[in-house]
Amino acid sequence: MNIKSMIGIVLSIVIMPCLVACSNAKESVNEVAVVTSSSTLSSTSPSTPSVTHSKRETPIVYMTPDISSKGLIAAYKALDWTPKGNVAVKLSTGEPPASNYLKPKLIKELVQSVKGTIVECNTAYGGSRISTAMHMQVAKDHGFTAIAKVDILDADGSMRLPISGGAHLKEDLVGAHFSNYNSYLVLSHFKGHEMAGFGGAIKNISIGLGSREGKCLIHTAGNSNSSIYGQNQDAFLESMGEAGKAVSDSLGNGRNIVYINVMNNLSIDCDCNGNPAKPEIADIGILASTDPVALDKACIDLVYAAKGSESLKERIEDLNGLHTLEYAEKIGLGCRTYKLVNIND
Repeated sequence: MNIKSMIGIVLSIVIMPCLVACSNAKESVNEVAVVTSSSTLSSTSPSTPSVTHSKRETPIVYMTPDISSKGLIAAYKALDWTPKGNVAVKLSTGEPPASNYLKPKLIKELVQSVKGTIVECNTAYGGSRISTAMHMQVAKDHGFTAIAKVDILDADGSMRLPISGGAHLKEDLVGAHFSNYNSYLVLSHFKGHEMAGFGGAIKNISIGLGSREGKCLIHTAGNSNSSIYGQNQDAFLESMGEAGKAVSDSLGNGRNIVYINVMNNLSIDCDCNGNPAKPEIADIGILASTDPVALDKACIDLVYAAKGSESLKERIEDLNGLHTLEYAEKIGLGCRTYKLVNIND
């Protein structure tokens, strides 16, 4: 299916009326995003803007079907964003032996063009990345240390980011090196996830940037800093939104962080799974935005429009994964209303 056909199908999905709540603590203004050209897609739901966007803005999600180093650079340049100071590139280093992490060959040119340091945090579930030494070995084995400096952010423990008005979390524990960087470029492999339903930008800045303690607190909605198990599902999803907003707020209220999702190898399983299920959906493209909610929502819409997406949709819906977007929008992390712009047209 070509990109224009897929955009048309997604438009037929999102054009159905539904009330969207981009919350703003000061005012509530309804807005309807419109299709501006044949290469531009928007959800046409009334909305109230996020606190991170002015009331006249609808977040733009840029897209290219070109999953290559050139396509990744083009998607990044479409954001018209200039990082300041030390630049962190957040990604998943991937669980051995066969996870679908973003390959160094794909990201090398972009990472080096921003003079970025690849950053990650240790896992809380065990596996081959549970300690800094083991994690650095995986980063080397997977080729990341050959293209850039790699920093395991929680090698020296945690630091606290405040959460204001969270229903579950009072603070977000991220890696202690988090504050060594002024700007964050978040590169996410969009896919399914065994606990969250799907993984994209929001998961990458919440669970992904959490220290081991922080990951446990998110998974258990603040009830444990030593276990990831025993959570209420919706409370876990909401805690991801709260942690993600803490990260965004700490980075100039979202000005010093941008997001790119790569929609390839669309397994129902996360890159924390070393032997993921074989993808049943063809690769779709690369999407980029300054709004993580809009970006993940656009990816969801494209998945739902894709041939062969039944298993991934079932994974997302069985775990109520769409609630992450609903709650993240409610607390002001971003908007589910967006315009999708094909940068190749």
